[in-house]
Amino acid sequence: MSRVFRALVGAVLCWASQVAAQPFQLPTANRALFEAGGEDTFFQGTAGKPWTSGQFGCVRTEGRQFHEGVDIRSLQRDRRGEPTDPVLASADGTVAYLNSKPGLSNYGNYLVLRHSLHGLEVYTLYAHLGAFEPGIRMGKTVRAGQQIATMGRTANTKQAITKDRAHLHFEINLVVHERYAAWHKARLKGLRNDHGNFNGRNLLGLDPASIFRAQARLGTNFNLVQFLQEQPELCRVVVRAPSFPWVKRYAALLKRNPVAEREGVAGYELSLTFNGLPARVTPRAASELKGSPKVRLLDVNAAEWQAKPCGKLVFKRGQVWTLLPRAEEFLDLLTYAP
Repeated sequence: MSRVFRALVGAVLCWASQVAAQPFQLPTANRALFEAGGEDTFFQGTAGKPWTSGQFGCVRTEGRQFHEGVDIRSLQRDRRGEPTDPVLASADGTVAYLNSKPGLSNYGNYLVLRHSLHGLEVYTLYAHLGAFEPGIRMGKTVRAGQQIATMGRTANTKQAITKDRAHLHFEINLVVHERYAAWHKARLKGLRNDHGNFNGRNLLGLDPASIFRAQARLGTNFNLVQFLQEQPELCRVVVRAPSFPWVKRYAALLKRNPVAEREGVAGYELSLTFNGLPARVTPRAASELKGSPKVRLLDVNAAEWQAKPCGKLVFKRGQVWTLLPRAEEFLDLLTYAP
């Protein structure tokens, strides 16, 4: 074996080990995200809009509408022009939820996988599917890269997804509350909930493209907890609640506070991203809360608020920042105790 060949084999094996060690894999064969200028080939924009509208975040309706995931273009089609791309599990996990009645959701046929990554309970969502792979059912264990479905264009939206716009809508989420269905029944009386705990209100999205790019840049040094805690802060709030499911499920996001450790926890200070995700959580003792109400807004990052208006969590009235109803509803769900 020549020295050059050995070096080449070593490089390939090193690359393969890094890919295997990364938490998430791309959910289709479309790899254009990593090509220079490949965004237009990777992201599928909305009808009549550029590829940028297929990204995550405040990318629609002049920045006022939130897109919870990324829309990935189709690469393979049959003779009728229908998409045939295999949809792959992005990480090892289990099937947590499956919707096979496209009329019940804007997402059409979709499924959700549950993963345990870097000490976090994470969920990936795959939407607008044409068909599920045989054997895919609730509780089924899947491996990263395993085909779980075929791309399609199912949805219940007023404007159908045309063949030329066929895509996979893909999300990476954290779940807000394990008893969302009970909260919905108690707080949103009369409003249908067709998806139980997997109602969209109970899922907090991360930017998949940013995660994939960070993994490519950092290799085995990528850490999802660190990625989350580096997300820009929109605002900080205090909630007077000594315990709720988020702080147990996502204990890896908690920061140490010697005062609360010594005196006991009476509430938490939450650093929220533009879409409400508590990326950094600090326990607070009663002596630190100083008579705070159940929820109190501490600070707002005005630059982040201006840059990402679709979050709709806070608003400035005169010189005073206030929480909007959407933020109050979210914090009520986060701290819900039936």
